[in-house]
Amino acid sequence: MKPHGLKDRVAVVTGGASGIGLAVCRELAARGAGIAILDMDREALGKVAKEFSAKGVQILALPCDITQEESCRAAMNEVLNQFGRMDILFNNAGTTQRGLFEKTEIRVFRKVMDVNFFGALYCTKAALPALIRSKGMIIVNESIAGVAPLLGRTGYSASKHALHGMFTSLRCELRHKGVHVMIVCPGFIRTNLQTRALGCDGGIATHEQTTVGREDTPENAARQILEGIEKKKTMLVLTFMGKLGYLVSRLFPDLYERLMTRQFKKELDA
Repeated sequence: MKPHGLKDRVAVVTGGASGIGLAVCRELAARGAGIAILDMDREALGKVAKEFSAKGVQILALPCDITQEESCRAAMNEVLNQFGRMDILFNNAGTTQRGLFEKTEIRVFRKVMDVNFFGALYCTKAALPALIRSKGMIIVNESIAGVAPLLGRTGYSASKHALHGMFTSLRCELRHKGVHVMIVCPGFIRTNLQTRALGCDGGIATHEQTTVGREDTPENAARQILEGIEKKKTMLVLTFMGKLGYLVSRLFPDLYERLMTRQFKKELDA
């Protein structure tokens, strides 16, 4: 899709009321696309709807619990009722967790999988017939943790590996139908995701987050994601450290494990 090709297209963005999702919505709107934002935060949805409406953007702000299949199906039906079409689905909503596997309760793993994996599955399943009709695009916000290990994030990494397996396989199934699938690995981006990370008991994690390199902004990430849409990228890795980590994990997996463990070693005592 070229920049002019986004005019009058319709994009659905989950978790679109903040962070990378909101930044992508702004970029899409600037190119003339209609926007449907799905989010759990009703207050944030209201603010975003006012912002976009004031700029003359076609906007639909829908409260949606992506962990519930029926909620996802109803949201996609509402998008089609409002716009009559759907061209882009950005599976952006997600959660994370921090804590060693041996200390983390099983329900935390279920929660992370419900949001990150099943949320994307439910939304994609509900949107797919419309995306096939429009020969549209599915984007999934993954992570380097979807292709490489990450100490202290076993639940998060498992959910992202599951996404990677499902959406790379789905790409093969949909290519002949004209639907493109792009996987985005953002690296460390300055959003509220980490402040809401689940701890071992399911509450908010209290120990400090370990990062690698400097955090990027949602706005920079969004601009690169739009470039990826326009160029129909299959895999988009963001930030210098993200690209370096991806390359090392692919070529030298044992080295990557040792380096990553050294970088995150303080998590072993968390």
